[in-house]
Amino acid sequence: MKQVKFGIIGIGNMGSMHTNFVSALPEAKLTAVCDLNPEAFKRIAPDILKKVKTFTDDEKFFAEADVDVVMVAVPHYFHPDLAIRAMECGKHIIVEKPIAVHKAEAERLIAACGKYPKLIKSAMFNQRTRPAHRKIKQLIDSGELGAVRRVNWIITDWFRTQHYYDSGDWRASWRGEGGGVLLNQCPHQLDLMQWLFGLPTMVQAHVKLGKYHDIEVEDEVNAYLEYADGKVGNFIASTGEAPGTNRLEITAERGRLVFENGKIEFIRNEEETSTFCRTTSKSFDTPARWNCEIPYGNAPMPEHQEIIRNVTAAILHGEKLFAPLEEGIRGLELGNAILLSGLKDKAVTLPIDSREYADMLAGLVKKSRYRKTVKKAKNAAADGSFANSFGK
Repeated sequence: MKQVKFGIIGIGNMGSMHTNFVSALPEAKLTAVCDLNPEAFKRIAPDILKKVKTFTDDEKFFAEADVDVVMVAVPHYFHPDLAIRAMECGKHIIVEKPIAVHKAEAERLIAACGKYPKLIKSAMFNQRTRPAHRKIKQLIDSGELGAVRRVNWIITDWFRTQHYYDSGDWRASWRGEGGGVLLNQCPHQLDLMQWLFGLPTMVQAHVKLGKYHDIEVEDEVNAYLEYADGKVGNFIASTGEAPGTNRLEITAERGRLVFENGKIEFIRNEEETSTFCRTTSKSFDTPARWNCEIPYGNAPMPEHQEIIRNVTAAILHGEKLFAPLEEGIRGLELGNAILLSGLKDKAVTLPIDSREYADMLAGLVKKSRYRKTVKKAKNAAADGSFANSFGK
């Protein structure tokens, strides 16, 4: 095999972008696309569209498409079923984030993955490929920072307008999307939180539903996290702040690292904080320190494309995956724990009871409503017709 053949199911915002990413890779070839609404294919560049076979029926796609890899880029509720169907057909998979809406569904998907050990299975956690994030992980894993004591991530630059939410009736509803900022915007940061620091053992959160928008799901989150090794964390997210903030602050034995505005800045203590605290004869002094800006290089290609390249190389050359699909349950569980804590107004221990969360979500879905302001099927192609057909 010299080229890996890709098929994309769901041609919305992300699916249409992926058609460009796949087509730009020399060892990848886009051969098929699928969406329930043929209008969605207008989002594909004409020079790409003329080279691929189009399908408006998913079963026909799975039966007839000449593909090695299926990319699942449909609304969240359909990720597990379509990914499992692809594996049943012998296809490698890339699943958009999140891999499922809740932990129980992720467990079902991962159990199915275990039946196909020879298939490559990746999640689209493209932010793991960012050089800055990889550098921060290297600094943590190498021990350069010393033991991490506290983590703060303020991620409020996800501003969304009411028009954004009104562009599809599935958006920002329990029945259509299964959540708000935690499930749509923040899966990357939730994944990075567990990738860098592991999962906490306890979460205490406050969430606000429709604080800034006419939506029924959360658009503001404040969470406090406790970990088994004694470190603590704070995770703050919102789609209602402009311009918003994206600031990751790590306090560790060797000082404080801040990643903000594209810079990694590390105030490095010459002596570990706890050692200095115990041994100094001074009352108000602090350890001697250096002010460092840490370089991290440039990305070789767009980050989504790097995940696709990585999967292609895994199939052709045995390259290690950046984001194995099975790891997608971790950040999802963290998001589920935050929402469970906030909506039930209680501290939640991890691992969470996946059935408790599923039951809570089922109750929210039962009460879910359509918003009168939502523009209906004529705008289906704007966000991918799977959203407007499967979601109803």
